[in-house]
Amino acid sequence: MDRLEKLCVDKGMRMTEQRRVIARVLSVAQDHPDVEEIHRRAVEIDPKISIATVYRTMRLFEDAGVVERHDFQDGRSRYEEATESHHDHLIDLKSGEVIEFVNEEIEKLQAKIAEKLGYKLVAHRLELYGVPDQKKAQ
Repeated sequence: MDRLEKLCVDKGMRMTEQRRVIARVLSVAQDHPDVEEIHRRAVEIDPKISIATVYRTMRLFEDAGVVERHDFQDGRSRYEEATESHHDHLIDLKSGEVIEFVNEEIEKLQAKIAEKLGYKLVAHRLELYGVPDQKKAQ
């Protein structure tokens, strides 16, 4: 049983075979696929899975808190398995690649800003958008 499938079962979710396939696809994903890409990968395993099933399942997984939905300004909702460990994203606007990173300085600065404004930071999401620096590529 994959991580995501186990998490769904632990949350009391009824796991149909098609949901299991979709959970497996997400568990092994090294990227942040959209629904169409999840569907493409799922039908390689089970050709009977419809795009509507993938949409419904992703909504169910998101509502249960087992996946996170991201809108990286490309007009598509993209997904990743929800994890305990925090990370931020850098999105390459040319290729669409999503790079995950952790930076302790940024984390401390965000908490400091919240504190200065009279808040205790309980959650945040940071998305950086960029293009490759041609000077560094040379």
